[in-house]
Amino acid sequence: MLLLPLQLCRPGMRLGKPIFSDDGLVLLGERVELTEPFLRRLERFGIQYLYIEDKRTDDLEFRDVVSAETRARAVGEVRTQFRRMMDDAMKKRAVNGLMLGRAFKSVVDSILDDITAARDSMLMLVNIHASDHYLFQHSVNVCIYSVILGQAYGYSRDELFTLGLGALLHDIGKTQLPQEVLLKPGRLTAEEFEVIKSHSMIGFKMLKDEPNVPLLSAHIALQHHERIDGTGYPRAIRGGEIHEYARWVGLVDSYDAMTTNRVYRNAMLPHEAMERLYGGAGTLYDQDKIALFRDKVAIYPLGMLVALDSGAVGVVVDVNALTPQRPIVRVLYDENGQVVEPYEVDLSKSLTTYIKEANVSFAGFHS
Repeated sequence: MLLLPLQLCRPGMRLGKPIFSDDGLVLLGERVELTEPFLRRLERFGIQYLYIEDKRTDDLEFRDVVSAETRARAVGEVRTQFRRMMDDAMKKRAVNGLMLGRAFKSVVDSILDDITAARDSMLMLVNIHASDHYLFQHSVNVCIYSVILGQAYGYSRDELFTLGLGALLHDIGKTQLPQEVLLKPGRLTAEEFEVIKSHSMIGFKMLKDEPNVPLLSAHIALQHHERIDGTGYPRAIRGGEIHEYARWVGLVDSYDAMTTNRVYRNAMLPHEAMERLYGGAGTLYDQDKIALFRDKVAIYPLGMLVALDSGAVGVVVDVNALTPQRPIVRVLYDENGQVVEPYEVDLSKSLTTYIKEANVSFAGFHS
């Protein structure tokens, strides 16, 4: 299989993996042949990538750290609960949050179970699931990232649950904001940005007295936009004043936002977002946390089409655990765009070779 951005997918290609809705339903099944109407529908659903069948890479095994079923249930539960709260806000009803912790406990437990079973696996999160609202997918992504990093850092199961629940609910305050501001496609005014910034405090107030939500989880909602140099919000606190859990969530919240298509900009590629995070090391984010994140996230996911500095084009077929930024690439085309007998280059050993472009739009590509 190949992992292709939606804009490179063409009618006649066949899906290598099914596409799930955020209700857990299969929208398109494995081996379904793509058509123009299917592609337009997937674009409307916010799908960014598809796994596509390809005989040159049919030996690749794609193991998700969190199963498609677990993810679909998680996004579905977030959607159900957040939609209810959005509806309450629109109708100016008081939010009934008494069941919040109970509703999400099983979600976080399922994610923890999957991640524990896949211990030491590299994380490859790409948006191949449909959702009708950015907030739902984003909340689940941030939870998955945070739990994986917390596990690698050595947290206990109870600590991971508190971190995971806070990560899942870090943006819950956005359910109380005007959706026209939250989803505005253009630049926000200063007044609108202040409205957006209020979600941290709103979320904290929604969670702090919940009997089934640990207080530290509520503090994640409050502090995930604080930065270690004091330039964050809502209180502009610094360094150790920000709880460690919130510093983890703040880091992965930024990364997921950068690597996801938004109404006002296109997504960055994973390696571009990682470079942006490193630009804030020591000022916005903890350098040791970024380093651990870099070592646990496959910034070139399996199946991604890449161009090497030689001009040859190939596909990422394996990730080196010690140097994930230098994967193994199976070359399919030479520098002139001619098909070659596939051969593999291990970039962790071939140190003079590097990836110059990822998700390359390659005219010679076909599947």
